[in-house]
Amino acid sequence: MATFTQPEILLLDEHTAALDPSRAELITRLTEEIVRKQRLTTLMVTHNMEQAIRLGNRLIMMDKGRIILDIPEERKQDLTVEQLLGEFEQISGHKLSDDRIVLN
Repeated sequence: MATFTQPEILLLDEHTAALDPSRAELITRLTEEIVRKQRLTTLMVTHNMEQAIRLGNRLIMMDKGRIILDIPEERKQDLTVEQLLGEFEQISGHKLSDDRIVLN
């Protein structure tokens, strides 16, 4: 519904969090299609690391309100979830607990 007004920026905050996997994938595909067709700048907040790596053209990770990782598209091409979490741990000094991330 947010795209009916033709926004300049689309903000997605855990937009698939409460959905079962098949519905989440459907919503993700529809979102990708809308963003592509309308050429929308999109900011997506997610704890799903695989989705972030696959969909994002820039990955930003925060810890305690601070940006600690900012990974451009060129660098994320061969990035795995394990590598991303390893960088987060190295910079932040702690691991993300299982309740704070989603791994498929």
